[in-house]
This record gives sequence, structure tokens and C-alpha cells, in this order.
Amino acid sequence: MGIYEELQARGLIAQVTDEEEIRELINNGGARFYIGFDPTADSLHVGHFMALCLMKRLQLAGNKPIVLLGGGTGFIGDPSGRTDMRAMMNAETIQHNCDCFLKQIGKFIEFGEDKAIVVNNADWLLDLKYVDLLREVGACFSVNNMLRAECYKQRMERGLSFFEFNYMIMQSYDFYHLHQHYGCNMQFGGDDQWSNMLGGTELIRKKTGHDAYAMTITLLLNSEGKKMGKTAKGAVWLNPEKTTPYEFYQYWRNVDDADVMKCFRLLTFVSLDKIAEMENWDGSRINEKKEILAYELTTMIHGEDEAKKAQETARALFSGAGNDENMPTTTITEDQLVDGAIDIISIMVAAGLTKGRGEARRLIEQGGVSVDDVKVTDIYQKFTKEQLSASIKIKKGKKVFHKVNM
Repeated sequence: MGIYEELQARGLIAQVTDEEEIRELINNGGARFYIGFDPTADSLHVGHFMALCLMKRLQLAGNKPIVLLGGGTGFIGDPSGRTDMRAMMNAETIQHNCDCFLKQIGKFIEFGEDKAIVVNNADWLLDLKYVDLLREVGACFSVNNMLRAECYKQRMERGLSFFEFNYMIMQSYDFYHLHQHYGCNMQFGGDDQWSNMLGGTELIRKKTGHDAYAMTITLLLNSEGKKMGKTAKGAVWLNPEKTTPYEFYQYWRNVDDADVMKCFRLLTFVSLDKIAEMENWDGSRINEKKEILAYELTTMIHGEDEAKKAQETARALFSGAGNDENMPTTTITEDQLVDGAIDIISIMVAAGLTKGRGEARRLIEQGGVSVDDVKVTDIYQKFTKEQLSASIKIKKGKKVFHKVNM
């Protein structure tokens, strides 16, 4: 089985242009492909995880990755899947985020001579002259076709700025530039990027007469993809300072039963034969599957030591074994106390267990909060400095645990 057939078997491929050409290229290690990462935050999140795994699979099969950091497109922001315009970032923030991305990507992809390379589209996009771009690239795009693109359709009623409307042209120009200067012949992205990617392949063909190819990957868990990995604190980040290894482990430990084997195929490097064997396991072993999935993925991101600690902590909480010293913990400070105590709602907000006081109040009233295994029934319940110094353990719902101390 070639790498293309493996990607198909894992359910990774959503759409391709010129399937036979793409199959031959990547099966023979002939793809010099790029995947772009716009620096919208200072950490990658699980929404980027699939792209990194795909890049690694293709590199192991002999293909050459080009990591494209969106230091230029980051000034605009991709409107795909958005209901409103992204907040504009300044140059310092964009550069900082690019630096953070590169450190994380380096854990997955091997850089070096005849290996992967990294480029930043700020190096060419920020130097473009507007009229020159209109003449060289704008003439190759039909506004009618652009308005029919899925990435713009959903924004038309609410309003799409001309600023964002340029994003497709910028992304297409990236592919053209990479083709001309680095021999890039293929681009990959999520299936919400299809219209933008087609723009790039057509631009290359019109400007050079050369063939260029595009493949989109199936977005994980739901068709929109962007919703993946949301928690009370926001996205599930790959940076351990934003999402701890335990929280990362627990996210995968708690995926829906119906999504477990899909996650194995899309994200892990577990063989397809082993996955097929696991699919035939008795239904009573679903939690064993989830443990293996969570351990595999946490090891990939945070290393085996952190994965073992996260697994120990989870077992301590759910089955009484192991220890809980690696449980996510929030420390309350003296200035958060009022008359030597703090109420449960303030604690939950401070710990990031809810987005606000209203959500915390509703959870308590619905019986969804316990402290040290005792259900909280009083929304005004307070905890003293002495109690916090000994630490308390909060349980939200059935699966979220958090320690609070001073």
C-alpha cells in the first residue's frame, strides 16, 4: 500500500485535483508540498494537529514539506469559517506568534538539508506593490467565481470587507511564489480551504502553464473543524502552559464513543491492521480504546513521561489508583479573599472552569459541582484560607477535576 492509499484508508482525503497525478507524485516521493499556518495565536491547537500529522506522514514517505508561516497573510486573516472579521494584529504580535509556531512544528517535522524548509510569506507579500499585484495576479481572477466560493458565501449576508476579500488572492500568490522559487508543486489544507487552494492551482497554470495540485484533508470530528477542541478555557492548545498535558490527555480520553476509531485513523501512527483489530473489540472495551488514544496523542505532543503522569492522574480520579499530583491546579492569592474567604463562584471563574459567574451559578443550581466529593448546593458557599491551604478538589460535571489551593 502506497502512502496515498494509506491516506485514503485512514479517511484523510476530502478532495483532490488530478487524482492520478497526485497519487503518483506522493507515492514516489515526488511532492514538494506546502501547508500554511496563519499566526492567529501564540500556540498551535488541536485544529492544527491533523495538518502536522499529515505533513509528518508525507515526509516519512520521502516527500518534501514546506512549512509556510503566515507572517503576511496574518495581517489580513482568513475569512473561511468565520462569522465576523478577525481582530487585526500588529507586526510584533504576528512575529512572536510565528516564532512560537516554529518551535512547536519543529517537534514534528525534521528540518535540514534535503529535508523540510520553513518560509514566511511576509518576505514577499509585504513588499508587493498594489498596482503591480493587480496587473500580475488580479487579472487572473474572476470576481463572479470568487463570490461563489464557499469561504465567502456564508459571510455575504453579514458583510464581507474588501480587506478580507483579498485573502484568496494572497493565498493563491503564496502558491505561485513557492512554485516559482522553491519548486513547490502541491498544497494541502483543510476542506474549508478548497476555494482558496483552487485559486492557487489555477494561477500557476495561467501564469506558467505548469501543473500544480491541491488536496484537502477531512476535518476532524465535525464538518466545520473550527469548533474542534473547545473547552471552558477556549481551544485545546499544544502549548503545555495553555493546556496542560493532563487536560490534553483528558480531552482525548473523553471524545465521543463514535469518534474514537476515527481519531485513531486520522491522528495516530498506529497501523491500520492494529486499528482494524481494535474495531472488532467487544463494546465493553471502549474505555480501554480511549485510554490508548489519549496516551498515544499525549506522547506525540508532550512526550512519554508527561503521558504517563497524565494517565496516572486520570486513573487516580476515575478508578482510585495512582496519584493526583499532576491534576490541573489554581492558586488563590490573598488579594482574592474577602474577610479571609472566597465564594465557590469566584473560585470556579478564577480556575477557568466557567467563562463567567452566570455559568458557574447555573452549574451549581443544576447540581453539577462538587467539592471534595460533596455536592455544592449553596451558590454562596465560601472556603476559608485554612481550607484552601490544605487544598480542595472541585469536580465539574462527571469528567472535569481541578485542585485549588493557596
